[in-house]
Amino acid sequence: MAEPHDFPIRVYYEDTDAGGIVYHATYLRWAERGRTEALRAIGLPHAEMASRHGAFLVVKRIEVEYAKPARLDDLVTIRTRIRRVSAVLDLDQEVLLGDALLAMLRVRLVCVGQAGLRPRAVPEPWRSALRARIADNQPLGENAA
Repeated sequence: MAEPHDFPIRVYYEDTDAGGIVYHATYLRWAERGRTEALRAIGLPHAEMASRHGAFLVVKRIEVEYAKPARLDDLVTIRTRIRRVSAVLDLDQEVLLGDALLAMLRVRLVCVGQAGLRPRAVPEPWRSALRARIADNQPLGENAA
């Protein structure tokens, strides 16, 4: 079973609204950081894909469902699971505060070439490395209380 990647993030004042509640768009930034660090943790940094293959991953679609708010000074975890690697890369991400689910994200990435920004296949060794880490654990959101 492929383990999800966990990335901790502290909630700073800049992440919140005037009431100390995390602003909804902040979750998108955190998810991006979580995805980037998940790739880096398996030896697939974005910069290397760009320099070696002239390609990079872009968000094609993202869905967010908010369950509970994060607040100033919370230490949240961005959990990333790879679900599918084909012409696209499908990921599930959760924002957690301890065991409490704060938000669920379904993300579809597409690989594009730097010249022309046209879709292309995910290059090797990225494709094989990502496929080897496809999560077969519980679906997103099943740990919600």
